[in-house]
Amino acid sequence: MTPTPQSAPPDAFPDAPQRELFSRRALLRWGAAGGAGVALGPLAACAGPTGAPGPGTLTLGLNRSLVSLDNKLNQFDAAVTVQRAVRQALTRIGPGMKPQLILADQFEMTEPTAWTVRLREGVCYSDGSPVTADDVTTALKMYSEVNGSFLLGLFPEMPTVEKTGDRTFLLHTNKPVPVLDRLMANIHITPAAANRPEELQSGLGSGPYRVLKANSGAGEYTLGRNPKYWGTRTRIETVRVRFVPEESSRVVALRSGELDVVDTLAPDSAEQLTGLPGVQVEETSGVRMCQLFYNFRKPRGNPLADPRVRRALTYAIDGEALVNDVLSGLAEAARGVVPLALAGAVPTGSYAYDPGKARALLNSLGATDLRMKIIWESGEFAADTSVMEAVVDMLKGVGVRASLQQFQPGGDILTWRQGRAGDWDVIGNGYGSPTGQALTMLQGMYGGTAAKERTRDAFMGYVVPHVERQLTTASTQVDDAERTKQLAAVQKAIWDTWPSMWAFAPKTLLARRTRVQNLSLLPINSYDLSAARLEG
Repeated sequence: MTPTPQSAPPDAFPDAPQRELFSRRALLRWGAAGGAGVALGPLAACAGPTGAPGPGTLTLGLNRSLVSLDNKLNQFDAAVTVQRAVRQALTRIGPGMKPQLILADQFEMTEPTAWTVRLREGVCYSDGSPVTADDVTTALKMYSEVNGSFLLGLFPEMPTVEKTGDRTFLLHTNKPVPVLDRLMANIHITPAAANRPEELQSGLGSGPYRVLKANSGAGEYTLGRNPKYWGTRTRIETVRVRFVPEESSRVVALRSGELDVVDTLAPDSAEQLTGLPGVQVEETSGVRMCQLFYNFRKPRGNPLADPRVRRALTYAIDGEALVNDVLSGLAEAARGVVPLALAGAVPTGSYAYDPGKARALLNSLGATDLRMKIIWESGEFAADTSVMEAVVDMLKGVGVRASLQQFQPGGDILTWRQGRAGDWDVIGNGYGSPTGQALTMLQGMYGGTAAKERTRDAFMGYVVPHVERQLTTASTQVDDAERTKQLAAVQKAIWDTWPSMWAFAPKTLLARRTRVQNLSLLPINSYDLSAARLEG
């Protein structure tokens, strides 16, 4: 197994004095900057109403604005936790990253290109109307019409529905999709007449909660127990969702009891909260890949269109220092193109820090005096600003001048990602696998085609025909052992294209008041809100 940068031999770092300078001065400054972001600040900075939750109310503090209770575009992890409390799918990913039946009580591959599905008897929406096969048909159509959807990229193809009875239907695909039961966990079902291809602002769903109040502009919602819920009655009467962008404010509000749960903690915040009376920090291995991903829409002749240049720039990044000094050790530098915690993932290599080699390679390739623009959305991953500032200094050390552009949550970074707004060179991005499978993340990130790129649905413009062909072959392979072998080969092929300047897999961190019980954090950074209960 290729050693990670943390375990690389000392002679892998010939520029030891510069490395020591980074560690003593610059990285301590970056680490301090990250810590300053979570220092205790004024409680007034918290968004929304103040005051401790009532005995029957659970209050969640999200780090990104929940602009809708629909997941067609709004797919960050904590949002899914709330969305699934209102809208449900045929299946969901549960403990052990295994698919569980929700609206369906049967979901079985009966032919290589057909799955037999039966809706659970009695499933209905919060207005009492039944969930039907027509609703599933419409949901699939609406998701397929969304421009720039993260979820759409996970599907090799969208299935079609053939109704076979009052509660039964077949899901057909042209080619085998052996993980369709996992993929359908992301298609939330809504009454057909109320569904639209854009994100839905209404809250009608079949989940254990219904929407009582909504202010999507502020990212605030109040959910109440659904009296017509077809399943087990929830133990918590009311859930209040608040958008609190400043991490320091979330930490203060959790300590004071104003918030019950905060998600996506930075390492310094987790350290502050660990061991405090009345507070519990939850940690689990993550299945999210955070990366400094290159813009693959660069024209021929641009230095970044050359994989040799992309590889040369990786040597400028001191991943060990970023992990240890900025991310406080609560992450692992990537050793593959997807997190190794995913089923089917394999190690393909490692990022090495060698600024001398970076300069030499760039010079030999004629890529001197490079200027780069790095963009990202605030909150994309913990300590994001500190990581980006550190990267700019590291690039400067090899003669590359980089500038940063930060987007606020709910802004227009999507149009930039699609190449519709402005030009950029590297994006700080996080990408999860809501299925727990390497295949779906590989499909979403690296399965771009010319057709997808025409609609700007290819991930960051990544269209590499030989990779796409290998992925298509693997994604339609029904035999598990053969599919695993094919996936290993395509991951090595992707690594050789050097899609990222650096990447890491963060651990999943969440903090809760101890009055919140039965909150089981999954590696996908989500949990079943309906299973939680309150004590005291």
